[in-house]
Amino acid sequence: MPSETLVGATLAGYTLQALVGEGGTSTVYKAHHPEHGQVAVKVLRDKLRQDPTAVKRFVREAEFGTRVTHPNIIRTIEFGEAPVGSGAPQHYLVIEWAPGEILEKYAKRHAPLPAAEVAEIVRQICAAVQAAHDLAIVHRDLKPENVMYEASSRVVKVLDFGIAADTDAAPDQRLTRAGFFVGTLMYVAPEALSGEMVGPEADQYSLATIAYYLLSGALPYSGKSPRELFQQLLTDPPLPLTRTRAGGSLGPAIEGVVMRGLSRAPKQRFPSVAAFADALGRAASTPVVATAPGAASGPESESGLFSKVRGLFRKG
Repeated sequence: MPSETLVGATLAGYTLQALVGEGGTSTVYKAHHPEHGQVAVKVLRDKLRQDPTAVKRFVREAEFGTRVTHPNIIRTIEFGEAPVGSGAPQHYLVIEWAPGEILEKYAKRHAPLPAAEVAEIVRQICAAVQAAHDLAIVHRDLKPENVMYEASSRVVKVLDFGIAADTDAAPDQRLTRAGFFVGTLMYVAPEALSGEMVGPEADQYSLATIAYYLLSGALPYSGKSPRELFQQLLTDPPLPLTRTRAGGSLGPAIEGVVMRGLSRAPKQRFPSVAAFADALGRAASTPVVATAPGAASGPESESGLFSKVRGLFRKG
């Protein structure tokens, strides 16, 4: 059954009221519970109930959700198996119902966003991700589609730890085979393409890509097909933010932070996602100095300016 809709059914005491989202592995419903009130219920697709890896990923998402608690992470209420009526048991995950909308939808309507708003969104995402990193958990699929955003209050909630990884886990406990990368190609770090286990630096790269997208309405690579994008990620530098930004200059400070987060070498990025967020916040609060038409901008012009200043001191 393509839609697998359970609208109107009751699962583990939760009345499934409306279908709100469908993915390759699960279906999400708006639901109501006498004790928990309005919630979201994720149900593993029926066709995957006999797939051990799919079941393990689903359960792992639930377990990570209970391990990582933070105001900017969707709260996990419970998970388990329960039948719908007289049917077979369904794997389900209950999470809090967060107000707002998916960040991707908001960005499509409003990007490029003001630098201050982007810095606040990124600050909250980074706070959530840092909490996961402190527990040795790497999200591995950070993207605007996995973030809820309530624009009026500017509250962010990170969701979907479905392909997150515990970097402390033994190799035989991992669910991703060597040589196969996981994540979303447009937001994945170059080092993830080898299929090897990645560290927190990979999440920082994804966060920098999110910041780039929110600030410009574009992505740092222009590949039109997965093959072309894959090749660009492996060989080409990302497009400078100032080339894709529409609607005014951001200044070299913000571009410098974002492009450092997009460094190909993980060690060239910031020491942590928290450090990345702090740097972006400072850069967003730095006044932008207008440049003459045709003047260079970004890190190269900043470097040139410093060179000139140093030259003046040497002359003195």
